[in-house]
Amino acid sequence: MDKKAGDPCRNLRADFRCGVHAELRERGFAGCTVFDCFGAGQKVSRETFGGRDWRGDPGVAREMFAVFPVMRQLHELLRYLDEAIAMPAAEPVRDDLREALDRVVRLTEGAPAELAALDVREVRGEVSVLLLRVSELARADVPRRGKDRRGADLIGANLKGADLRGADLRGAYLIAADLRNADLRRADLIGADLRDADLRGADLTGAIFLTRPQLAAARGDAATRLPAALGRPAHWPDHPDR
Repeated sequence: MDKKAGDPCRNLRADFRCGVHAELRERGFAGCTVFDCFGAGQKVSRETFGGRDWRGDPGVAREMFAVFPVMRQLHELLRYLDEAIAMPAAEPVRDDLREALDRVVRLTEGAPAELAALDVREVRGEVSVLLLRVSELARADVPRRGKDRRGADLIGANLKGADLRGADLRGAYLIAADLRNADLRRADLIGADLRDADLRGADLTGAIFLTRPQLAAARGDAATRLPAALGRPAHWPDHPDR
């Protein structure tokens, strides 16, 4: 569809639900199915703006739209910090992680103007240092650990059957990469772009900082092995896809 940036989608109903939610992929809206605000939308509407919404109170629209992307990034950091704190390998920095989590929580409780003015890039940078340390600790004992591919351009790369155990794939571009039967156990996938990546038969057991949106953007099958905390995307086939 054609619409101006910031204009509401024509499929948005009066109750703010999607009118074609059950048919998004069939209608070509695959991007909508992989977006996750990590609870930021609920936080902004229910707490930051006290239950007001931009339809009932148009005056808050501009400020609400400025606050939401900041809140989303903060909530994403909270998700990573929660995972990091639970890792056994994080013991040496667990207190620092908890302090960072408490700080980010306090930031999410700020007033709209405070959130809109927040330098969220600086906050991400500070948290990233801790998350990288946890990643290094968690991957330290991986035998023949994969090389550093942080931020690498691996778009469309042929990595079928590759041994990527413990590899640093932070922020790597893996769009449409062939990762069939690849070994990604304990690989760090924070921020990796997995859109249309072929994960059929791949082993992501223990992969670090992997999220549901990343999996939903990729292709997998019943043979794809995932971390215990992550469920299989509903659109993946329930049998090995040959």
